[in-house]
Amino acid sequence: MLYYVFDFLEKQYHFPGAGVFQYITFRSALAFAFSLLFSTLFGKKIINYLRNKQVGESVRDLGLDGQIAKSGTPTMGGIIIILATLIPVFLLTKLDNVYIIMLIITTIWMGFIGFVDDYIKVFKKDKAGLKGRFKILGQVGLGIIIGSMLYFHPDVTMKQKLAPQNQQELSVKEGKLVFFGKAEKTLKTTVPFVKNNELDYQSFISWLGDDYKKYAWLIFIPIVILIITAVSNGANLTDGIDGLAAGSSAIIVGALGIFAWISGNIIFANYLNVMYIPHSGEMTIFISAFVGALIGFLWYNTYPAQVFMGDTGSLTIGGIIAVLAIAVRKELLIPILAGIFLVENLSVMMQVSYFKYTRKKYGEGRRIFKMAPLHHHYQKLGYHESKIVTRFWIVGILLAVLSMVTLKLR
Repeated sequence: MLYYVFDFLEKQYHFPGAGVFQYITFRSALAFAFSLLFSTLFGKKIINYLRNKQVGESVRDLGLDGQIAKSGTPTMGGIIIILATLIPVFLLTKLDNVYIIMLIITTIWMGFIGFVDDYIKVFKKDKAGLKGRFKILGQVGLGIIIGSMLYFHPDVTMKQKLAPQNQQELSVKEGKLVFFGKAEKTLKTTVPFVKNNELDYQSFISWLGDDYKKYAWLIFIPIVILIITAVSNGANLTDGIDGLAAGSSAIIVGALGIFAWISGNIIFANYLNVMYIPHSGEMTIFISAFVGALIGFLWYNTYPAQVFMGDTGSLTIGGIIAVLAIAVRKELLIPILAGIFLVENLSVMMQVSYFKYTRKKYGEGRRIFKMAPLHHHYQKLGYHESKIVTRFWIVGILLAVLSMVTLKLR
């Protein structure tokens, strides 16, 4: 909104200073500051409102230290993250940008699913919340929408870097050096740690014949659905102790912000020899607002937590991370970048699978971990949750740095 106002003032009246709103870096910094201030200043008011409405967490006794003391702590705090993200996004971004539209849809869609789940738990006194099949249905629905937009929308394109001789030819013809060719629709993505680090999803169905590209959506959309479902559920499982999900997510999203900015900047995309994705740089503003919201939320969510994000927050966070990774063609980096989510997910799958296997074989179920997800295993070992969270953050930072290294390490 403000972007269009200042753009009008700049073009029509040459208003002093209005042109600064054209810079993504300026609007990103403003979005971060605005969301951080909103989440910290208004977060307390939202928490008090939730407490007055008795929107408290119902804690199941798992025998963990300090767990029962958390009973009654306000939940649904994901509302703080959502509002602190969307308000600066509506004010500062180009709202006709396809990537911003996708991220807004994701935030509202996943936020609604999480809100319904929390509402059932709190007000209907049903600890199971929204039935799993309805959650999956919602995630699949979002995957279809996002996958269709990425596949069919004309503004979702990529520019391929030209060979040096072609750059020289174009520089002679046009009077300037051109590093990238024309924008084209493609399903190419980045493969980490590989020299020729591009994979075209269309190649999976090349056996269909000459017209195989027409049916590429049959492979692409299911991949998008799988990624969104996996990452959102991973974020949901990670939200088990104070500050873990919000802090880990801020690190992941910050790294994705760097990828988005590089991919949308033709100079840095050329220098680092990565895909140039037109219009993708605008996502940096959304990401800045989102990181600011997560850090502001941590003000109240670190130990001892004054509020929990609930599924309203965790499902939204996971959905946004998945869509961001897919949009910047870095979804194959998710196992590394979102390694915390992956390990939490795997620990549950391994625990459940092994328990069922041993119960069938020996008549008594056995466990790999003392408790799953993994952070509860360390709690059972006697580690304080603040120490667990801090160490998980450190691991998350290392994984983010490793992900950045893939820009050059091939």
